[in-house]
Amino acid sequence: MNYTEILLLWISASSHGLNILVILPHVGKSHQLVFEPLLKQLALRKHNLTVITRFPQKKTIANWRDINIGDNEVTTEILDMDLLTGTRLSQLTCRFLLAGQGEHSCASGLGKDELQNFLKEENQFDLILMELFNTNCFMGLVRLFEAPVIGLSSSNPPAWIQRLFANPENPSYIPTHFTGFSDTMTFLQRVENTLQLGWDKFMYEYFMAGPGNNLSRQYLGVDTLKEVDAMYNVSLLLTNTHFSLNLPRPLVPNVIEVGGIHIEEPKAIPDNMAKFINESLEGVIYMSMGSTLRGSSFPIEKRNAFLKAFSRVQQRVIWKWETDMENKPKNVETFRWTPQREILCHPNTKVFISHGGLLGTIEAVYCGVPIIVIPQYGDQPLNAKALEKVGGGIILYLQDSTEETILEALDKVLSPKFRQSAKDLSERFKDRPSSPMETAIYWIEYVAKYRGASHIRTAAVLMPAYQYLLMDVIAFIASIVIFLSYCMYKIAALVFMKLRTQNKIKTS
Repeated sequence: MNYTEILLLWISASSHGLNILVILPHVGKSHQLVFEPLLKQLALRKHNLTVITRFPQKKTIANWRDINIGDNEVTTEILDMDLLTGTRLSQLTCRFLLAGQGEHSCASGLGKDELQNFLKEENQFDLILMELFNTNCFMGLVRLFEAPVIGLSSSNPPAWIQRLFANPENPSYIPTHFTGFSDTMTFLQRVENTLQLGWDKFMYEYFMAGPGNNLSRQYLGVDTLKEVDAMYNVSLLLTNTHFSLNLPRPLVPNVIEVGGIHIEEPKAIPDNMAKFINESLEGVIYMSMGSTLRGSSFPIEKRNAFLKAFSRVQQRVIWKWETDMENKPKNVETFRWTPQREILCHPNTKVFISHGGLLGTIEAVYCGVPIIVIPQYGDQPLNAKALEKVGGGIILYLQDSTEETILEALDKVLSPKFRQSAKDLSERFKDRPSSPMETAIYWIEYVAKYRGASHIRTAAVLMPAYQYLLMDVIAFIASIVIFLSYCMYKIAALVFMKLRTQNKIKTS
């Protein structure tokens, strides 16, 4: 093949690239970090991306255009741990926090000049990728551009997202997003789980769908709830989960698990940190409360309990901490920033102490490192319970953390048996017919190829609740049973009366 033929082949291939609109409006940066590797891979495959985001790329990427809707606000390490305590009450009120964040994301994002100027352009898109979480107001853009939509979920999708795809939601064994239950529940847990399922749907209808639609009409001039909620027109959902970790549940054909899609090739660990890890003869304990919680807001009493416990172990400890830490033992080192994936996959890392965020949990599972989970809010209790069920970690609630309970937890996960259990889980997590990245790209191009792929959506998506739950069928059958029972009763009564009359005649 000569150079001219190669050039023509390249032009032909590049001309078939899709024009993709990506909508990532959430204020939490971790929600974007999950799918950034996927977007970069799509750009490498010559698809043209227009990304509506609060976190534009710092370096220019070919075939990638950012529409910045952010305010350059600080969105990491913004929540204090004394506000999100991990208690049941904190879990119940967490939905209001999400609804408030969603309204803020909508109001501050839709009105941005850069977005409004972009809407004045004459753009057409073959496909839309959009995070589905708490910002349904951006579905107005879907109706403006009229392109097939693929949803992205950085966590185990909450109930109001599952409903969009008619995914089975049986609360007898499928825990809701905020309960922190496993798939084996007691009677009272099933009662609570059922009530929480209804509460989740109520919260979406009245605290997200309605306010989001009002903001869509205000800034986009689009009614997202007209005729039918635009959210029900999503073709496919790519969710950052996997049954080996997040517990098995039935999935409809257009819900695809791609858990671990954010895991990329490891990079080099900074020299000072690498030296600290490499010289740890008994291994390293790594502790991080994620990118949203402010680690330095750790309650002083609990922080001291951890420091005392750490002073009694043989391992060295790396603690992600934003400020100077006083009175830390010699075997504890704090770092403002840590390359988490690289630390977790280092052979000297023995334990991960975490808040239970899904990204860090997946990274530890991938690396085969057992986790002590201190869940605080959102889906963290759910992730923690699932991880405990599959043998990848144990739960240590912050309010129960003392020097002794911390040491007991460390002894348990450092045991050879538990470390082997974590490695077995890692093997199951990685064992797939294709990688998360290959799976995601295949389905994205599949939906584009078949113009929305409506054939993989179940009929249950747009069914009224009374039909989906067979209320009309149950009522019909119950009516027949009642009618037949009544007829049989009347016949039996007549027969009894006749027999009684005949008996009286014979007796007389």
